[in-house]
Amino acid sequence: MFGFDTAVIAGTTQGLTQAFNLDPATLGFTVSSALWGTLAGALFAGSPGDRFGARNCLIAIAVMYIISGIGCFLAPSLPILIASRILGGLAIGASSVLAPTYLAEIAPAKNRGALVGMFQLNIVFGILVAYLSNYLIGTLELGDHEWRWKFGVTIVPSLILWIFLYTIPNSPRWLAVKGRVDEARSVLARIGVASPDVELNQYLAKHEQHNGQKVRLSWKTYAKPMLLAIAIAGFNQLSGINAILYYLNDIFAAAGFEKVSADLQSIIIGATNLAFTLLALTVIDRVGRKTLLLIGSVGLVISLAATAYIQLTGTYQGYLLWMLILFIASFAFSQGAVIWVYISEIFPTEVRSRGQGLGSSTHWFMDAIIATAFPLVAAYSKGLPFIFFAVAMLVQFFVVWKLFPETKGVALEDMERSIGH
Repeated sequence: MFGFDTAVIAGTTQGLTQAFNLDPATLGFTVSSALWGTLAGALFAGSPGDRFGARNCLIAIAVMYIISGIGCFLAPSLPILIASRILGGLAIGASSVLAPTYLAEIAPAKNRGALVGMFQLNIVFGILVAYLSNYLIGTLELGDHEWRWKFGVTIVPSLILWIFLYTIPNSPRWLAVKGRVDEARSVLARIGVASPDVELNQYLAKHEQHNGQKVRLSWKTYAKPMLLAIAIAGFNQLSGINAILYYLNDIFAAAGFEKVSADLQSIIIGATNLAFTLLALTVIDRVGRKTLLLIGSVGLVISLAATAYIQLTGTYQGYLLWMLILFIASFAFSQGAVIWVYISEIFPTEVRSRGQGLGSSTHWFMDAIIATAFPLVAAYSKGLPFIFFAVAMLVQFFVVWKLFPETKGVALEDMERSIGH
């Protein structure tokens, strides 16, 4: 749902512009409206997640997805559409905090990168499904109501999510912290932990260091992981990834591609995203998070600089698809695969949901600003946004190289000592 809702907007921008007579500024606000909801969802999901558990909160989030899909499909006016998109944004923001938190807490250290990375894999699968759905609906010649159906199909996977969430257990770490030790032991046995009591004792020993009291996420205590979370989340959006996904059809149109062609190009981009995310998940626990970020930064700088040149000069348009494929491949292999894994690892259990919320809210705040500004800046200069993104990725390379610790293979209970909180 995160991925589907993120990308489905790309196929609706032209229909929304015509239906509601939107200028570039209003279109930017309409597209980014969901992101301000997403920011709020990320900011406020941490405390409920720590109190009620990630799994229980995700059930409520699924209901929000359902209502949002219905509202977008039936929206009689732009304000109703925007309100429905904001509700969907709240769900996305909250799920970007709580799903990686849940996954990190049930995953063994040696496989944690790949298992938490499954969250990103499902995001990019949702993106691909959204592009494919947009293309297929676009071939049905639904006229003025085409954009409604593109939004409306999200209701089906939302219902599936809501039903399936009832089949998974609560996190054993969360249960242990809440004193529900017998339930935690049962869940550990259910998910295949060989020695549940040993694992449980590690959780409890860590929790007892804080005397069972509620722990504050403070700069004084957790400055380093908080700065790392803000940095990786900020750079994630400074790559331009979501702006490019939201406005992909418009980017192709600006380079001279017609509507159906642009939809097909989008499917290729989505498939590339999925393929390189899969590749990253096969090596993330061997190569490490930091190495993937460094490799990806190089590809991002090259592809963004080349895209800027194509858009500025109006030449070599035939290479635009290839440069965007390189961009998506580089992002998927690095930032895309690493961000949710890294943020979920660097905070202790007592504040993990709130730490994840800090990283996620930074991600969505940057996303909302960039998505709002992109059509305005692109209207002034088609290549200027890509120059900005390329420079940001160059800066990212040196920041990661100098400041980011490696977290692969480190048990969550040992992470504080490993990265030097």
